[in-house]
Amino acid sequence: MKCLAPAVFAFVTSLLLATPPACAIELSIVSGDTGNGIKVLREILDRYEKKSGNKVDIVVIPPSTTDQFGQYRLWLAAGSSDIDVYQTDVIWAPQLASQLVDLTEATRDVVGAHFPSIIQSQTVNGRLVALPIFTDAPALYYREDLLDKYHAKVPTTWKELQDTAKLVLDKERAAGNRDLWGYVFQGNAYEGLTCNALEWVMSNGGGGIIEPDGRISIDNPKATAALDRVKGWIGTIAPPGVLAYQEEEARGVWQTGNAVFMRNWPYAYALGNSENSPIKGKFDVAPLPAGDGGHPVATLGGWNLAVSKYSKHPNAAIDLVKFIASPEMQKYRTLKTSNLPTIAALYDDPDIARQQPIVPRWKPIFLNAQPRPSATARIKYNEASSQFWTAVHNTISGNGTAADNLAELEARLTRLKGKGW
Repeated sequence: MKCLAPAVFAFVTSLLLATPPACAIELSIVSGDTGNGIKVLREILDRYEKKSGNKVDIVVIPPSTTDQFGQYRLWLAAGSSDIDVYQTDVIWAPQLASQLVDLTEATRDVVGAHFPSIIQSQTVNGRLVALPIFTDAPALYYREDLLDKYHAKVPTTWKELQDTAKLVLDKERAAGNRDLWGYVFQGNAYEGLTCNALEWVMSNGGGGIIEPDGRISIDNPKATAALDRVKGWIGTIAPPGVLAYQEEEARGVWQTGNAVFMRNWPYAYALGNSENSPIKGKFDVAPLPAGDGGHPVATLGGWNLAVSKYSKHPNAAIDLVKFIASPEMQKYRTLKTSNLPTIAALYDDPDIARQQPIVPRWKPIFLNAQPRPSATARIKYNEASSQFWTAVHNTISGNGTAADNLAELEARLTRLKGKGW
């Protein structure tokens, strides 16, 4: 037998003894994020891929949270393994919990860094079903330059907002600015309208639709008065098209310089101050206004990551979730998007304070934000919310009176409740 040359023998031996490289795992994550959220998520995933060797695809879906929830339920009901990680709204945990992986043990080393109330919101029957990546609470965006121009103050009540918007609008229209409107918000018939309307009603002392004890409270004079006031905005200080606006449509009008006030989430702050924005340096934010004799109310939002129990790679999916939710990646996201972190220490981070000074200022707003009644209505929340936003949309678009629509809504919610939530 012919002997191999030493160099050849060594090469062949190394091939035989070498550990074969691990195969890259391919994962998918679904998101309907707004603004530049998808772009920033891709940048975060690029970092994960470099670190792990795995590959991650983003399944992009429309930004309407109502549409997202419907699609999620279709995928999960079908037991689809096409999606490994879902980006979930803060209100969805009770409704999707049975089809999501329990993250309690896998995240025991990291959950202590997050705000406890947010972790609790994603815990169902003792199971942590989603890990938070950013929290949300809306605020009032206002054109500082226009208020200064007319010596107007930042409104602290809805009545003041209405009056100030009309003042600026009338003067600007008289000067030839025909494209300007006073106030834009999310008026489409979807979950975003539930958030807006809950703020109008609660800040006016009209209750929380469904109270923590399960009582249905929406049919009352203060709630009626709040919706009557908003109905009067349509076509006066708010464009008729606001009845079809979601977050991005409102931001589009605002960021082109065509609104005095806007209600929106923190993501719009960084975009409004981006390099080519027409309103860069011309606006600021404040807490949402209060109603008559009430107090300001901001609806609690926020987004999380959940692992499908149908994933073929649950361990890798959990690692991906922990990577995206980590302090380093939450900081990266906050610097790029002005999304609010869920990790308390980041509110004292000097880089965030310098580059996104709005974030420390927003902390009191979200800490005092009001949750929607999803914890009470549980698996019936989606239908309850749909009935609420339908009644509100009918009212502000002129289809029936607030009093009649809210009376009918309470009757419908009572039937939905049945013997209990």
